Amino acid sequence: LTALQAVRFGRVGAGHVLIMGTTPNFVAVSVLALQAGGPALLASLVVVSSLFYLALANWLPALRRVITPIVSGTALMLIAVAILPIAIGQMRQVQGDAPEAAAPVIALVTLVVIIAMALRSGGVLRLWSPLIGIAFGCAAAAFGAYDLAPLAEAAWFGIPAAGLAGFDLSPDAQFLALLPVFVVITLVGAVKNIGDSIAAQQASQRGVRATDFRSVQGSLNVNGLGVLLSGLAGTPPTTVYSATSVALMNLTGVASRNVGYMVGVFLVALAFLPKLTSLLLAIPSAVLGTYILTATGLLFAEGLRTISRDGLDFPKMVVVGISFALGAGIEQQSVFADLIGGTWGPLLDNGMLIGSLTAVALTLFLDATNPRRPSRLKTDLGQAAFAEIDGFVGAAATRAGWDQGSADRLRSAAEETLHSLMPNEQSAGDVPRLVLTVRPAGEVIELEFVAAFDDANLEDRLAHLEEEDTDMADNQLSMRLLGHYAAAVQHRKYFGLDVVAVQVRAHG
Repeated sequence: LTALQAVRFGRVGAGHVLIMGTTPNFVAVSVLALQAGGPALLASLVVVSSLFYLALANWLPALRRVITPIVSGTALMLIAVAILPIAIGQMRQVQGDAPEAAAPVIALVTLVVIIAMALRSGGVLRLWSPLIGIAFGCAAAAFGAYDLAPLAEAAWFGIPAAGLAGFDLSPDAQFLALLPVFVVITLVGAVKNIGDSIAAQQASQRGVRATDFRSVQGSLNVNGLGVLLSGLAGTPPTTVYSATSVALMNLTGVASRNVGYMVGVFLVALAFLPKLTSLLLAIPSAVLGTYILTATGLLFAEGLRTISRDGLDFPKMVVVGISFALGAGIEQQSVFADLIGGTWGPLLDNGMLIGSLTAVALTLFLDATNPRRPSRLKTDLGQAAFAEIDGFVGAAATRAGWDQGSADRLRSAAEETLHSLMPNEQSAGDVPRLVLTVRPAGEVIELEFVAAFDDANLEDRLAHLEEEDTDMADNQLSMRLLGHYAAAVQHRKYFGLDVVAVQVRAHG
């Protein structure tokens, strides 16, 4: 699965280094399934849950106003909050007969080396900075802080035992009672996966680029496939290891797909080499906890960057603040378990679940309570549509009470967006459909164009316009005019669908 994430083949793979592993999200509900119906019921629930994961990847364009960068960024920050106590707990652990004071010393050595090299090293040294930090930590733990008994007992080569559990897809009371719980966990995991993929794209690029949501869909498809294969094999479901993936790219500066392929090969090899696995497990907890701590900090920062790139007006600040506060507050608590108990109580005591659901609910509330309802026009993306769209946009400006100058700016922004999106060559039978939605919000009107366009991203082209050749070709002139009229432009590319949102302010 890690190797598949590095692939970009059709709708499979993110094309980035996303390390996959077993997820703790399903632990609590898996115990309930095992108690209720054994391994067969658990495998069946996991397989059915994977179908919802794969469906979400296909429906992602329709959910673009629900699962927003605000929701994804908040989920990433809450993942960091959930991981942090685990990292701190590991930093305090010592092995063998080592004194308790050994743990903070080992952790401090590891932390200082990793941070110093991440901030000041470059080239090859930066590439190896995580491993060098771990090596220094292991060296500091050389005196009495290792438990090497499992390493001595492990075989050099072994074949993992198979454990296929079978299936029980009969819709009995136990299956139907647990299915909603598994679906909720799956969908929340998918929201996390969206944030993971966005963070990986940001960490993989040298400059600021617009998020490619086709890569996000590819990542969701691989993760859904992983959940499906986990159910078939009778193993715990998988997820992207957010902190590890983002930290490796940020610390080393390497984001090549070849890294993903090699990590996949290495993970396969580990399954057949118990001695090597035991050697990795012998790394002191204080060293591993310190590395996880640095990875958690970088993951939190990626969540902040995801949110800030979407723009933070006051309503969005409220959504982020309330969602994060509720999620962080409920993490490591037993509020719902004490209040309602049963199946749902322990599930709801998950900070990421509560925080993500709160962010989704508040986003839906903002959309539903907009006093000015959006208006929609369906037409063809062709020259004949210019006059129709111009009249439609002008009428929207009139309804919003805009003066003539502001209305002209809105109409010009719509016209230049259409000029920028028009394909260079287009046959008579290959005219894409266009849906234009106008969303008024006070002194701002958002024009959302939904259609199938070319492979270029308008947001990136606007951002890098000054770096391009300065000849005044028609398309580039339209891009410059669009950058003049619009307050903000966002372009989301999905499989088979492009969404361009242009915001225009009433007074400049």
